[in-house]
Amino acid sequence: MSIVESPRGVGRREFLAFGTGAFVVASLPLALKRSRREASVVRRTIPVMGTIAKCAVVHRDERFAHAAIDAAIAELRWVEQTMTRFDDRSDIGRANCYAARGPVAVSPETAFVVTEALRWADATNGMYDPAAGKIVKLWDVNHRHEPPDRERVGALAGRRLHRYVEVTRHRGVDVLLYHDPDVSLDLGAIAKGYAVDRAIDALRSRGIAKALVNAGGDLYALGTAPDGEPWRIGVRDPNDARRIAETLDVSDAAIGTSGTYMQFFRYRGLRYHHLMDPSIAAPRQTTMQSYTVRADRNLHADVAASSLLGTVPAAANAILSRLVPGASVASAI
Repeated sequence: MSIVESPRGVGRREFLAFGTGAFVVASLPLALKRSRREASVVRRTIPVMGTIAKCAVVHRDERFAHAAIDAAIAELRWVEQTMTRFDDRSDIGRANCYAARGPVAVSPETAFVVTEALRWADATNGMYDPAAGKIVKLWDVNHRHEPPDRERVGALAGRRLHRYVEVTRHRGVDVLLYHDPDVSLDLGAIAKGYAVDRAIDALRSRGIAKALVNAGGDLYALGTAPDGEPWRIGVRDPNDARRIAETLDVSDAAIGTSGTYMQFFRYRGLRYHHLMDPSIAAPRQTTMQSYTVRADRNLHADVAASSLLGTVPAAANAILSRLVPGASVASAI
């Protein structure tokens, strides 16, 4: 499939200029400003949450736009610091260390995200399990060169550990409590989407009407592109990063993509990717390589894309209709 040109004639090089991970974006000219009265596209790129996040704001006042982006980036970083499993001082890090012994106080925001994650785990019959962090850590596909020991895998398979996570209140604060020592929360499939939502809310609260926030496989298109048309989002071909597999026109909506083609290792001719199937405590067995969901919020799009990859779109849409009315599978490759 050829690269799509934007209505303003943005070329191949410019189409790719705002690309991050699973997505590329058209209709984002490098220099839109022609006079003091016309808008500029102000951009920022930062490393956060294990990926490269990009913000683009369309506004006449560049200083105002930069201040709004500062606020959006602060939200991304706050979620990372609060919900990462890689820091024992974060809410999730402290819970993973101590919640099997007793209640661990967490922020209301963390309690909300964990509650949502558990709701998705129940609705997908454990296809997604935010409490299966030990499986993710066991496989550690970014550093492994061969599968882990079968006995260690078997000990974690089919446990449905999310059933042993309790979100409750204790002495007036939100707390997490684990009822199985093997519980280890990993919000990697939902917290980044939530962070993008908070970044977009920060932009909206400052009067920004047109913007993009793109954090790896999680993107929100606020308003319209600079030319007044919907933002045109390209989903990368999982077999050729230079090509676009699908194009989506998006305005005031979230897009989440999960794929098996970016984080993996090969062993004896097989590829072992990072999306785990809790029922077998191993990478999900599917021929699908990329799965994209459109929803109202990135929290929903993020967790849905990760949970449902490998599910035929008709069945996935039936699940989505119960959980997030209006959400749908936009691409399954």
